[in-house]
Amino acid sequence: MDLSKKSITPFLKWAGGKRQLLHEICPRIPSFKGRYIEPFMGGAAVFFRVAPKNSWLNDINEELVNCFCVVRDKIDLLVERLSKYYYDKEFYYQMRALDRQEGGLSNLDEIERAARFIFLNRSGFNGLYRVNSQGHFNVPFGRYKNPDIVMEKKLLACHDQMQNAKITQRHFRDILSKVEGEDFVYLDPPYPPLNASSNFTSYDKDGFGDEEQAELAEFLHYFNRKNIKFLASNASHPLVFDLYKGLTIIEIKAKRSINSNPEGRNPISELLISNGIIV
Repeated sequence: MDLSKKSITPFLKWAGGKRQLLHEICPRIPSFKGRYIEPFMGGAAVFFRVAPKNSWLNDINEELVNCFCVVRDKIDLLVERLSKYYYDKEFYYQMRALDRQEGGLSNLDEIERAARFIFLNRSGFNGLYRVNSQGHFNVPFGRYKNPDIVMEKKLLACHDQMQNAKITQRHFRDILSKVEGEDFVYLDPPYPPLNASSNFTSYDKDGFGDEEQAELAEFLHYFNRKNIKFLASNASHPLVFDLYKGLTIIEIKAKRSINSNPEGRNPISELLISNGIIV
């Protein structure tokens, strides 16, 4: 894998995204002949850095998946729609409230939904994506000097990279059950919270709890037995160490980026988990 070329940067900010850890993750990705698969794509920073020729991106977040599909398939129309959005607090809350209104987002076409999603991402607090129990996006307005809402060059570069990418909205088990022998899987699931105040990862109203963590671990132990290559990121948490016992686990340092208190943004340990030798 050639990582020397200039990389494409993601078009979304994403809390928990791996942009700052690419120097740790990408050199540990083994060579592979099959597909590059991400069941929890989020902002897809690793995908854009690796730039695979044959890929399958997936996420449970309907608005995120729609946004990626529109960037891949209808980039010109998306850029045109985005040019009408502007950074303003009152406008932000008007756009945020659309999913609370009768008919919800169903009144918007796929392009408008994608433009709204990018606008909220670029204008909201720290690129955080969070929904309440009703599935309503509830991130507050962010404070930026002059955020780039349209970012046309970045969107076009991401559009080009995604031309051969399959993009779906499915449960992770539906993706992992279709992994084949020569594929490589990179997994960045929602992390178990280190404490009550650190649980920022409500990407979906149904959540991602201990049962889902355990089901995911069962798949990776199966991949290990079948010699299917994978690399997974997760929290340095007792549950994770227990679930992945017997696999290769290393600790790396990651910087917090979504704590409202700057003193709470000190580096913390994260884990990389594999069935190969990672150093």
